Amino acid sequence: MAAIELLDIVKRFKNETVLDAVTLKVDEGETLVLFGPSGAGKTVLLRVIAGVIEPDGGDVRLNGEDMRDVPPELRNIGMAFQNFALFPHMDAFDNIASPLAARRNTAERVREGVERVARLLKIDHVLGHRPRALSNGQKQRTALARALAAAPSLLLLDDPLRNVDAKLRFEMRLELPRLLAAERASTLYVTQDYKEAMALGDRIAVMFGGRIAQVGSPEEIYLSPASLEIARLFGDPTVNVLDVVPEEDAQGPFVRLSKLRAPIDPGLGHAVGRPCSLGLRPEAIRFVESGAHGAIPVTIEAETPLNEKAVTLVTTARGREILVSRPSGEAGPTEGTAHIAVDSAHALLFDRETGLRIAPQRSDTDVRGAAA
Repeated sequence: MAAIELLDIVKRFKNETVLDAVTLKVDEGETLVLFGPSGAGKTVLLRVIAGVIEPDGGDVRLNGEDMRDVPPELRNIGMAFQNFALFPHMDAFDNIASPLAARRNTAERVREGVERVARLLKIDHVLGHRPRALSNGQKQRTALARALAAAPSLLLLDDPLRNVDAKLRFEMRLELPRLLAAERASTLYVTQDYKEAMALGDRIAVMFGGRIAQVGSPEEIYLSPASLEIARLFGDPTVNVLDVVPEEDAQGPFVRLSKLRAPIDPGLGHAVGRPCSLGLRPEAIRFVESGAHGAIPVTIEAETPLNEKAVTLVTTARGREILVSRPSGEAGPTEGTAHIAVDSAHALLFDRETGLRIAPQRSDTDVRGAAA
């Protein structure tokens, strides 16, 4: 049974459609990351689930129950916001205790609940401080603690790490999966940070313009993006994009780079003759010797070290710019001329007009061979 099930959710504000037939499921115990640019409709969708905003169409089901006419306080949802939304006149203890107190728990039950999550989030030493005396990191943890205090079965987290410093954001990316697993909550987590989405999500739902564009595991989203728009959102440095028209010979389909043959997936023969955009992740390109198979001559323009990797900007004979990534410390050319080769297994092909990815087609023989 899905913990959160959304069926054709529609929401309009005046003449603007903010949510356009959104259908989405979050499985029990799963962390699903809702990722997309500002204005995609992510926060509005969370508020519809929470019951703060009424949809103009569609159904919200939580743990199998229809939420039509069910008020927010009866939905058993914990929610944390990017702006913390703490009560300024209350200390951290009372902020965290507010959902427990609203359910008229005993004082002892409230204290136990607050202290449990405060220890878990390492803020038990600041429970007597008001928000103005807390650092951003402590405010963020207090907001998370409040969302977790009543042990809700569902968590809605609206970009809770956006306003904290880089060090704490990195630490929380490591801590949050453990924390959410310990709480056994089903979580819908909103972010605009692709690294956060990749680190935290069991699955990722990519949202554009009020619609869900793709849902999949982090690996699926990165390696098989549904569109060029999605491919550009994931990866640093970004994907290389080159206009090509695939061709085919006795060895299979290929594209031309610097007038040389660069093979692509054998299953892309149906794209031959079609105007396409070739997407090449920088790590799918490597420097090779001039005599290597598929070697393409390039000119080194610049190199930038990025901690764990080095990124080199090269240009082809036709002047097209390509970024090449290699692990930091791995030897590679830094100036003059060089040669690159493309990993055809990780080359992405997109229709130039629609931007949609052209998926390889597999024959029955390919499928039987893979199964064997």
